[in-house]
Order: sequence, then C-alpha cells, then structure tokens
Amino acid sequence: MSEHFSTIAAISTPPGKGGVALIRVSGPEAFAVVLRVFRPRGKSLPWERPRTAVYGDFLSEGEVIDDGLVTAFPAPASYTGEDTVELSCHGGVLITRTLLEALFLAGAVPAPAGEFTRRAYLSGRLGLTEAEAIATLLDAKSTAQVRLSAARGVLAERLDAYYRELLTLTSSAEAVIDFPEEDLAELSTEELTRRLHALREGMTALTGSYRTGRSVTEGVRAVIVGRPNVGKSCLYNLLVGEEAAIVSDTPGTTRDLLERTVPLGRVLLRLTDTAGLHASDDPIETLGMDRARRAMEEAELLLSVFDASAPLTDEDRALMAALPKGRTAVAILNKSDLPTRIDRQEIEARFENLVEMSATCGTATALCELCDRLFTDGALSIGEDPIVSSARQYAALCRTCEALTAAEGALLAGMPADMYLADLEAALSALGEVDGRTVNEEIVREIFSHFCVGK
Repeated sequence: MSEHFSTIAAISTPPGKGGVALIRVSGPEAFAVVLRVFRPRGKSLPWERPRTAVYGDFLSEGEVIDDGLVTAFPAPASYTGEDTVELSCHGGVLITRTLLEALFLAGAVPAPAGEFTRRAYLSGRLGLTEAEAIATLLDAKSTAQVRLSAARGVLAERLDAYYRELLTLTSSAEAVIDFPEEDLAELSTEELTRRLHALREGMTALTGSYRTGRSVTEGVRAVIVGRPNVGKSCLYNLLVGEEAAIVSDTPGTTRDLLERTVPLGRVLLRLTDTAGLHASDDPIETLGMDRARRAMEEAELLLSVFDASAPLTDEDRALMAALPKGRTAVAILNKSDLPTRIDRQEIEARFENLVEMSATCGTATALCELCDRLFTDGALSIGEDPIVSSARQYAALCRTCEALTAAEGALLAGMPADMYLADLEAALSALGEVDGRTVNEEIVREIFSHFCVGK
C-alpha cells in the first residue's frame, strides 16, 4: 500500500507530562485500527456518532491500559479528507507511547512530519497557501503572526478569484485562435484589455504585500552596534524581555554575538547584540569585534546606539563611518533620562531615523512604531487583508505579473492573439503554483517537511 493510502498515526500534542494527550489516526483503515485498541463503555461506536466524543477503555495486547475519549470524523468531513479518529488519553509519557505502539501493532504506520496536513492538501481540503499559513501558526512568535495565519482563507479566496478571472481571459484568447471566423470569444479586444489591466494591477498590489508579510513571518535581521558602555546590552535585554545579556560598567563585557528572535510590534526581529567597537589589543575582544562587523554586513536593520548623556567620541564617529551602505539604520540616543550632552545635529546629519529612549528605565514604544513604519504597510490590516508571506508565493506571483505585463503589452500593440495567449498561459501556470494547482511534488515535500509530526 502506498504512503498516500496507508493508515497513519501520531501523537499530536507536545511530548512530556500533561493532563491530556491526543493521538490522531487517519486513513482508509482508521476505524478498524482504532477498534482493535478501544472498547467503548456504552453501546455506540465512535463512528456511529460522528464528531461526538465516546468514552471507553484503551487496550494494549488485550489489556486495559487507560481510559479516555475517542472522536471519529468520517470522510470526507475531516481535516485530512479521509476517515480520521482522535484519541484523548491521559498525558503521561509512557501511557501515550504505549497507546501509540498499540495502534502500530493494530495496523497503523508512523506519520511523517506534516503528513496529516499534506493529505488535507492532496484531498483538496486545503490549498497550499493555507497549509503554509498553518505552519506559520504552529511556529508563531508574535500575535501578528497568529492573526496573519488565522486569516489564511482571505489570501486563498483572493488567489482563487484572480485564477478564475485569468482563466476566463485565457479561454477568450484561445477562442479567437481556434475559431477566428465564428466570433466565439467571450470578450472583445477592448474588454479583454481592460480586464487584463485591472487584473495585473490587483496582482501587483498583492505582490507588494510581501514586504509586510515577510517582516511579520520571516522577520528582519537586526543588529545592535555601538562603542562599549552606550547601553547595547540594556537595549537587547529590553527588546528580549529578560536579562539575556550581562550588563556591566566594565568595557568589553559582551565579546560574542548574542542572538534571539523577538516580536516588536507587527515586525519580528532576528536580533543580534554585538561586542562594542573600539580600539583594543585583547585578541578575544578583537575576534568579537570582527564578528560584529560581519553581522553588520549581513543585517537589514542597524540599531546604532549612542550615549545621549555624553559628547560624541571618535569611536562613535568611526562607527557612523563604518556603517554599511544600503541598510536601514536607526540612531538610538540612549540614556535619555539623563541630561543631554550629545550633538544631536551631527547625528541627524548621518541618520534619517532617530529614536530617543532609556533602555534601563523606559520602553521600546517609539522604536516599535518606527519599525512598523519602516517594514510594514500601515494601510494593510493583518487578519483582514490578503497578505503574501512566503518567498515561494512571492516568486510565483512575480512571474505571474511579468507574464501579465507582457500579455498586456502585446494586446496594446495590436499583436495577433497567439502572441499574447502564450503569456496568458504562462501567467496561469505561475499563478497556479501559488496555491498548489500546478506545483510539483518536490516543492510540496519541501513545504510539509517543516511541519511537526502529528500535524
């Protein structure tokens, strides 16, 4: 029996001790497999009362090992589209593993990572964009990611509408070629041009949402830089929300890179704290500063920290001169709770973005608002508007827009229908990749390999 049609089982709750654990079984023999390990205490079997929990005993080699609940979801009204059963037992590590092993002895096979959701996709219960949104939800580190994932149907509906419209335009162009003398095209050239233009504009706007989606899901690589004792580690701790970095008045306390992924407003920061940049003969400090400079080169966002309570130093100016070009840089005037002595005008001449704050006794509100403006589109409502959030989706949509642009150009130039039909078909194929209509199996395997086992 192929892996697509085998009956799979896996624990769907996190490993460890807990009140309840859930084991999921799915496939053509799901009901038969569960019947071999479950004995209801009432008269009804779970699949005789779909979507209603049935209480009974769990068995292993004919002996009762636990009691719990079983809920059946007959095909096709289940998550996977197959017969599916969920077993809720007590959440001990040993009892959960024993019950899972009993299911394997009863005929189930271990589910690979993401197999339940992959089957939901293969059965048409989910599109690929919705499946990717579920992966985002499972790994969510911010409320913005949760809201974006919860609205996964919004993007799927928009993509479906665009696909159906593009299919109509392509069919009309095909009719012109296949029946040139019978005028069977649904749309006139003028109407085709108008609707193609509107579709291309809509698709372009959707592609533009990736800037926001990427900042929310993948995150922005941000690096904290500055000379020693300006408050870099204090800022790092403030953003992380705990004492993750040692704070000391002694210069050179931070010698290696400290990294953490933290939410800041709607933006996810892949944050790095670095060694203070200054002249030093200490080989360990020098190694730390070399790593700091490499991190600066790889960063998208540079958080350059300055001590606002002291005049600028040569080391501060050397840092400003060394900042890589083409990066978004923010000057953090730290220690704003103390009297200001820094030359603000010199800072403003070097930085377009500036935030005053106290990393020890203040908040990151101003920095949060600035990052939202820099990396997300304020006109987009996360959770309500369709937002592209994966590089795979974005790449396919870019190819779609390129093909639509070429088709529109051919139409406006008055070229024969076969000239723009090829571009419309290319656009249709690329758009189909976004939600999985035309995607290949290798891409599907790659997407679901990142899921956890049991989902």
